[in-house]
Amino acid sequence: MSLASTLDTMRAANRISNTILFHWKIVTLNGQPADLSCGIPVTPTCALKESLAGDALFVIAGFNHQKYLTKQNQLLIKQVSRNFKIVGGIEAGSWILARCGLLNQKAATTHWEDQEEFGLQFPFVNLKPDRFVIDGKFFTTGGASPTFDFMLYLIRTRYGYPLALEVSSAFIYDGVHSATDTQPLVSLGMLENKEPRVAAAIHIMEQHIDEVISMVKIAERLNLSVRMLEYLFNQTLNLAPGAYYRRLRLQTARRMVVDTRLKLQEIAIRTGFNSLSSFSRMFKQYYQQSPGQCRKQSAETPMVN
Repeated sequence: MSLASTLDTMRAANRISNTILFHWKIVTLNGQPADLSCGIPVTPTCALKESLAGDALFVIAGFNHQKYLTKQNQLLIKQVSRNFKIVGGIEAGSWILARCGLLNQKAATTHWEDQEEFGLQFPFVNLKPDRFVIDGKFFTTGGASPTFDFMLYLIRTRYGYPLALEVSSAFIYDGVHSATDTQPLVSLGMLENKEPRVAAAIHIMEQHIDEVISMVKIAERLNLSVRMLEYLFNQTLNLAPGAYYRRLRLQTARRMVVDTRLKLQEIAIRTGFNSLSSFSRMFKQYYQQSPGQCRKQSAETPMVN
């Protein structure tokens, strides 16, 4: 979806304007097809080489990007980036730009799942939770939908608001987000209109993954009784607020188990569990396997890039 958000918005702009406003090449590190995470191979125009130049370089990456980022490839990307007027990191592409040293002392973002780990690994990057960030010639986006937002911004600033609206309409995309909107941990969608009090409670839970907040305090912040809070959650989500909160923390924990090398004790602390044994017990109850088994299974399961 990140690739489609980048390419199809340009294709639509060309089609709607009946003019070739955008030209592009698809480039891979070795010139061989790249398998998307859904298994579809993408055939490139050419391999990445030092002579490539143009207006914009989009570095798009997802799972296992570090597997392909050798020191030689880092140097090549850094050299090629000098030949482009703007350089962007799409989703995990921000990790690649950061590993190449291109985002040092720059503001940047990445997908919300990876924000904490990104901040720890790249302390010299001014990490923001925004949907997309532009700093000088560099831009970064937080995922597929924020990439669509950025591309609409690009079309709007270069070719006018009407064309951007038409491209957005072609995909039945509302395009209501600004660059500085915070990426949500949970995409609440229609829930914010249907039951804003439940949405507000979930926002509070998102902000207290590591330091668990009581239902009493959540209800107080929303000027509700605990009983009313429970009623609203059961009516809207068919789930008690405490159960939803625990599920949210466990889902966060599972992402850390699968996507990071953090010790399980550290993951337990970061997701608000007072002991490793309590965390492991809850995790196994919810996922039918221990955190260690989950990590091992994930490591043994091949994931294409």
